[in-house]
Amino acid sequence: MAYPLKAVVHELDLSSGRLVLEVEYAGQDIERYLTDGGVSFDMEALKGSQDMERETYSLSNVVAKLLKTDSTLYRLECQLPESVFVAEQRGAIRIPFVLGMQARVSLEVYLHELNVPGRLRNLSVGGCMVDIDLAESIAIGVNQEIPGITIEFPNGESFFAEGKVRHIRPFGNHGYAAVGIQFINMGAPQTEALFRYVNESEREAAYRTGANDKMDYHAPLFIPGAKEKQILQRETQEREKRARQSPMERGVTDVAHQLQVGLMYMKTRDLFPEEIFYDCVDTLRYLVEQNRKAFLYALAFLRDEPDWVRHAVQVAGQLADMLLARDPHDPHVREAVLGALLHTLGKPLLVGPRLPSLKVNMNPEQKDILKGHVIALRHKLEALGWMPSPTCREIIEKANERLDGTGYPAGKRGDQLSERVRLVAVIKAVNKLRHVRNGIPPRTPLDAYRMIHEAATAYDKTVLVEYIQAYGLYPIGSLAKFSGGFLAWVMEIDSKGMPIQVKVIKNLRFPDTNISCELGSGDFAQIGKLEDIVNPADYDVKVIKV
Repeated sequence: MAYPLKAVVHELDLSSGRLVLEVEYAGQDIERYLTDGGVSFDMEALKGSQDMERETYSLSNVVAKLLKTDSTLYRLECQLPESVFVAEQRGAIRIPFVLGMQARVSLEVYLHELNVPGRLRNLSVGGCMVDIDLAESIAIGVNQEIPGITIEFPNGESFFAEGKVRHIRPFGNHGYAAVGIQFINMGAPQTEALFRYVNESEREAAYRTGANDKMDYHAPLFIPGAKEKQILQRETQEREKRARQSPMERGVTDVAHQLQVGLMYMKTRDLFPEEIFYDCVDTLRYLVEQNRKAFLYALAFLRDEPDWVRHAVQVAGQLADMLLARDPHDPHVREAVLGALLHTLGKPLLVGPRLPSLKVNMNPEQKDILKGHVIALRHKLEALGWMPSPTCREIIEKANERLDGTGYPAGKRGDQLSERVRLVAVIKAVNKLRHVRNGIPPRTPLDAYRMIHEAATAYDKTVLVEYIQAYGLYPIGSLAKFSGGFLAWVMEIDSKGMPIQVKVIKNLRFPDTNISCELGSGDFAQIGKLEDIVNPADYDVKVIKV
């Protein structure tokens, strides 16, 4: 099916293996989600003190009965299989990695160029399923051959093979993708080693699930060695550094994830997921209207998402904010924000052997390739048969144009650029200057405004003034440094653009200790005078992903 459905566990009887899922679905074809009376689904649980750890499990072809209980509410009555081990079509057994079983994976997508890390989710003698960051999925396509897959088990042993991607899909709701890989071109020693690893994995799964009473100890492969223990300890510490996300931050992060899921459907299924993208736009508008200041604060926490995603969501979010401030009833807001969200999708579409990653400092040839992202997106949309509205198309195609004709791809100038395009151009320019770009460190807001103002006739200076009035010299979401040696996120500013509420996160005299303390302007004397806006990366301030 084009899109997965979200379901909630309604009942679970462990003794009988009966599982009841509740699904909301407004369409007419829900029966198509069942194949020969069976349904396939992923289960994802968040656990730990702050829901920072994920336990995931996939089930295929579970016997299910579909019952309609309301106009859009359904029950799926499932009979769980007796064993966690699944027989594959070729007769092999697929071992799921459950109840904390894990092995780390490195996919060498382009030889000597791009390695993607992941976690093993199941293993058989025919192949495996790997769970990777959704952001890394842009370089991977169905039927693509992978020069190298390295699986490293907790005790330090590793297995290497070549592979071929058989499927790729979103995995759960927290920014991950599942990649199914078939092992290819294996020699006899590799096959022999793989059989041993599969057997040990089967023993470990049997031990952890209690499927075999005779198994009373861990398989040696899954006893952590010194290296694995260090990695686990570091991961625990990283999770503990991070407080729970606010609902607003979660909402903004979900938009970033859905944008990447939409791209995956365009690349791997030749489908334009209009519903997903419009849902992203409507969510951004809803969040702006619900609590503007909290929304602007949440946008800043996308800084560890891939640059193309962060840039798209932040620009689209600020565009929605400024257009609604101009006229809350403007009928073009939805299409303009959609154009801003889609505008950068052409960049990941260009990833390939000549441009293996968007993360690297690019050489001149790669920069030239990337300048073709608008045309690449236009061609892809044409191939998928989706026609943007005039307002949406205008933003997609002209967001990089400049008033003096120095922009791209068409070198348009002056009166050829509408008021909306002039606004997007300024928002994009500030956003680019405020973030690391091709190894160039980010500028402070004041420096960014000065550079745009000094760019002679490239940008509309009236729009720049409007932008500065909206966000100030110390924008919400910026990291401020105070004279007492404290770092704090700006949470709210007054009508003059000065911070009046901050969240203190570090005392630089104790750099290894994190703080989480909100202060109003009346208490700023405790942390000193505001000095400047600084780059979070300079002080190792990071966002940890769930």
